[in-house]
Amino acid sequence: MTDDVNKNSSPLLSVRDLTVSFRTAQGPVRVVRNLDFDVPRGGALGIVGESGSGKSMTSLSIMGLLPKGGTATGSVRFDGTELLGLAEREMRGVRGDRIAMIFQDPLSSLNPYYKVGTQIAEAYLSHRSGVSRKQARSVAIEAMERVHIRDAARRVDHYPHQFSGGMRQRIMIAMALSMEPDLIIADEPTTALDVTVQAQILDLLSEIRQETGAGLILITHDLAVVSEVTDEIVVMREGVAVERGQVEQVFSDPQADYTRRLLDAVPRIDDEIGLMRTTDILIPSERRSVR
Repeated sequence: MTDDVNKNSSPLLSVRDLTVSFRTAQGPVRVVRNLDFDVPRGGALGIVGESGSGKSMTSLSIMGLLPKGGTATGSVRFDGTELLGLAEREMRGVRGDRIAMIFQDPLSSLNPYYKVGTQIAEAYLSHRSGVSRKQARSVAIEAMERVHIRDAARRVDHYPHQFSGGMRQRIMIAMALSMEPDLIIADEPTTALDVTVQAQILDLLSEIRQETGAGLILITHDLAVVSEVTDEIVVMREGVAVERGQVEQVFSDPQADYTRRLLDAVPRIDDEIGLMRTTDILIPSERRSVR
């Protein structure tokens, strides 16, 4: 009983002193340095920063998918299991099954030669022994329905090019959901989508998190995105976490100069004309504390 209590009270994901390096002709280059963060069970963490800040390399380290020449040191513990140094065969049992990743460009992530239902079903079959293709197809249709794709039983036989950008992103989310993961990593899931579709994808991620209880890591360069979906935030610059904390606290009272400059870069609406301040725009009204 005590072990169960300790397991439930411990973070789902705990990252400590994570450093990612790549070999170059001039010597090793560290693209992530001494990074620490936790993702509680059912919690949502936003990792924010400009291009090249180390956000995606952090997620690839967790998934064991670093490009050739990259090495990760430190500790990445998932549900009590150390992932760094885990044998590839064991890692495959975690990757895709218990930790699912939604990549930022669904058009390049989906194979244009295969129907979307086939791709979702194949992902499911690769992690479930003794499952028939008919069962996997049913799982694919159900996953597409869960992400609100209409007429899923028919559209399961469509190809990626027959879907809009927003719908392709929903397919990627459906693929992740089909495995019922404990943790979802979404890497820039709203990139290249228009504002209306972005909002729909963010609402969907929030809905899935509430329904499934899965933890979420949302990687983005957009401060407004993390304010909508996450509870905590890590701000990265040049591979280093320059600030971390609760979303409301970081946005209302940023401690790092870089965070303040990111907030200042958001278009402002003058208070004198009676409209909202930047922090009011970034923090939804239902999440704002009385100040």
